[in-house]
Amino acid sequence: MSIHYKKFKGSLTAIGNRVLVTHMDFGEQRTAGGLIISSDDGQTRGIYPRWGKVYDKGPKNDDPYEIGHWVLIEHGRWTRSVLLEQEEEDLEVRMVEAESILAWSNEQPETGLRIGAEFSDGEHATIDPSKFVNV
Repeated sequence: MSIHYKKFKGSLTAIGNRVLVTHMDFGEQRTAGGLIISSDDGQTRGIYPRWGKVYDKGPKNDDPYEIGHWVLIEHGRWTRSVLLEQEEEDLEVRMVEAESILAWSNEQPETGLRIGAEFSDGEHATIDPSKFVNV
C-alpha cells in the first residue's frame, strides 16, 4: 500500500519539462511460471529502474514520447504519489524530471522485466558482459 501526500478529484497538468507518470510497479512480481515473488524493497534483487505510463508532459518537454507511452525511469528519480480520483479508476500519479528518463516504448513492457534483475540462482547477471566486447 502506497502512502499518498494528497488525494484529488479531476486531472493534473505537468509544468515545465516535467512528466507525470502512472502505473509504476512497486509490489510483488509474478514469474512466467506463475510463482509470486513478494516485494523485497531492494534487499535481495537490488535497486532498479522502473517503467511508468506517461499521464502528461509539460509544455517545454520536446522528447519523442507521448501521453500513453511507457518510459523507463532511473531508480529513485520520482516523487511520492498523489492519488487522483477519476470516474473510470483511481490513479497513483508521480512526477519525474525529463532528465531521469532512460528509455521509452509505445507498448507496455513485458511484466516482470527489470533491468539488472538476477536469474533464480542469484549468482548470474541477466546480461552477459562478454557480448558487448569486440574480439
